[in-house]
Amino acid sequence: MNNILLVEDEVHVASLIMRSLTEEGYEVSLAPDGTTGLDMALQNNFDLLILDIMLPGINGLEVCRKIRASGSKVPILMLTALGTTQNIVTGLDNGADDYMVKPYKLAELLARVRSMIRRRGGLPEREEHTEKMQLADLVLNLADKTATRGGRKIDLTATEYRLLKYMLANKRRLLSRMDILEAVWGIDFNMNTKVVDVYVNYLRKKIDKDFDRKLVHTVIGMGYILKEE
Repeated sequence: MNNILLVEDEVHVASLIMRSLTEEGYEVSLAPDGTTGLDMALQNNFDLLILDIMLPGINGLEVCRKIRASGSKVPILMLTALGTTQNIVTGLDNGADDYMVKPYKLAELLARVRSMIRRRGGLPEREEHTEKMQLADLVLNLADKTATRGGRKIDLTATEYRLLKYMLANKRRLLSRMDILEAVWGIDFNMNTKVVDVYVNYLRKKIDKDFDRKLVHTVIGMGYILKEE
């Protein structure tokens, strides 16, 4: 049984989410504020964290940031009433894996939960410890989740790592924004595609900025492609 931590201070909302998740067969723990949520997340092994941003005590962004600073890789689904591209990017930059804007349908929330837990395992253990992905002098090591270009280490966030991994798996293939959204954030993740542009630009700056040969290319009106020039 998968264990989920819900950090939500609105009693009615928390009750609805807990009942829906329990009916789906999940074991759910509730934290009514950010401070309690952070303590519970750091002291227990949860399969997923559902985290509201507007919380008493410590807000959700700070909770998320502290959890990631501890080294925890627990998937985090962030809930918020703020749905602009910048708000979404801010949440993801602080370590969230997925983002839902209120109001949302419980069916969509359950679909996100299933998708995130399904993605949690990643590649089989054998592949994670042996496989590397490469294009030109760009190398992604799946064993320790590190990237280098020309032998120089590239620091990636969790989202940037998933994006680069997907683009390397589909190198020399044109990827639409929706392709990237579905693969990197989950097939049920329905948010503004401008978030893809933001993260591709983050990645481009890290892997292309100091190199003459560019690898990340924009196809105007269609999407992106990772290839040698």
